[in-house]
Amino acid sequence: MMNRNISQQPTPLTGALVGGLLAAPLLAVFYLAAVMIGTPFPPFDLFDWLARVLPGSLIRAGINFIVSIIAALNLEDTSRSAKTAEHILAMALVAAALVAAGAVLFALLRRGGSGRLAGAAVGLALGLPLAALGLVINTSASALPPISAMWTAAVFAAWGAACAWIFARLSAAPSPAAAGTSAAVYVLDRRRFLIQLGGAAATLTVAGAGLGALLSRPLPAGDEPEAAAEPGWSDANALPNADDPLIPAPGTRPEFTLVRDHYRIDVNSLPPVLNEDDWTLSVFGLVDNPLELTLADLRGGYEPLHQFVTLSCISNPVGGDLISTQRWTGVPLRVILDRAKPQINGGYVRIRSADGFDEILPITDARQDERIMLVYAWDGLPLPVGHGFPLRIYIPNLYGMKQPKWIVSLEITDRYEEGGYWVRKGWDEVARVKSTAVIDTIAGGDLIQDGDRTLVPVGGIAFAGSRGISRVEVRVNEGEWQPAQLRAPLSETTWVIWRYDWPFQAGHYLFEVRCVDGNGTPQIEEPRDVYPSGATGLHTRRANL
Repeated sequence: MMNRNISQQPTPLTGALVGGLLAAPLLAVFYLAAVMIGTPFPPFDLFDWLARVLPGSLIRAGINFIVSIIAALNLEDTSRSAKTAEHILAMALVAAALVAAGAVLFALLRRGGSGRLAGAAVGLALGLPLAALGLVINTSASALPPISAMWTAAVFAAWGAACAWIFARLSAAPSPAAAGTSAAVYVLDRRRFLIQLGGAAATLTVAGAGLGALLSRPLPAGDEPEAAAEPGWSDANALPNADDPLIPAPGTRPEFTLVRDHYRIDVNSLPPVLNEDDWTLSVFGLVDNPLELTLADLRGGYEPLHQFVTLSCISNPVGGDLISTQRWTGVPLRVILDRAKPQINGGYVRIRSADGFDEILPITDARQDERIMLVYAWDGLPLPVGHGFPLRIYIPNLYGMKQPKWIVSLEITDRYEEGGYWVRKGWDEVARVKSTAVIDTIAGGDLIQDGDRTLVPVGGIAFAGSRGISRVEVRVNEGEWQPAQLRAPLSETTWVIWRYDWPFQAGHYLFEVRCVDGNGTPQIEEPRDVYPSGATGLHTRRANL
């Protein structure tokens, strides 16, 4: 190999390009291994770690940005779209790090670095921290942690060595003078090699991702029920309000949300995977009778409580789709507390999850409200992994941010400390559900003839937590508020379906809706952002009829 002048060696900019080109096959290799042998996917570990350590203001800005983009693009299913956006951002972060590392490596090699050894060292400088994150934060990988860590470090080291080999290959090209060729041909040779490298990288990426998809389903999104082949409770039973005479307006969302359609928001790129055979619920702290309960204990040792529940996310904008209704089954928390016998100074329950999420609940709330329950089933089937298997909690009247999934322990404590996970990030300490009415449909294609009048069905939902809904009103083009009809809810803790048949007149119209909760308190009409305590304001829709 000829020694080259530093001016003839590839620049750090070329190194950045090479690092980026090799980032795609590296991610494909990690994906293939995650599918085949259950090793971690490092971009997700990095993203999950950042979500836990970054200041709450940055997290909120990120959430708002993602939700605004989804709304601007009019994408359906905000929770799935947001999770996809998180996955793309996680991979982009690692790809950007590899681009920077490629530039640094080529700069070192231009200064006389020791070839592939330097490349492996730069790769390890990225890989070792990500391997350590996998040991600390990953809760979804099935491979043994030491194997996962060594695998992560080795792949990054191989990436660095490959970058160093490419540097040597580009540096070894004969100079124009030695080869008797023009400078243009010399540059063309390098460009041709980089183009060939890009093609090879693309081929490896597609092959790795495609093989992973063929060998197994993609990395689990965590939103599909594991027992999808089994019929749920709703497949064999009528809903409790099936005889209600009010028929929802055409286009109103389903009153009962299928498990696969239930929204999912949490702090994990991939959900924690807990083995039922190894899992127990630990109840400890200021108690006279510490407990270790298996899932079989909870299912078979206590009378189950079944409750139709509407759950909503505090990040849901007015009219958003981060709200769903399901049939929840579990054990009242107060029954478990009575068995554990909290001591007189134990005033709070610290609820901890497998992913590090936590929340705190006053024991008096649990003792006074039997509806607060530890939940192990939806629609008569075990919770899906993505929705908290094996155990989550339900607390009426509060947003989902206060209701942990993947619960592993209940600690009875006398310290409130600084609140739960999202409270420490700056969100509302109480997180009480705001009353909200939403227009789902203005069914201009389903006109009703009522004598001499033509009516347009208008409908949607109203929700006020466990306070219920006593009235819904609709206004058109800032006219008088008119009462809507209400369908009996599935339970006292679900949304209410409303309908208003509007007298048709051709033209352009603005429809608005508002509600009053079961206590007689009107919803807040002043528009407010979701942060810190949930969105408020009137939902509106325009229609040309």
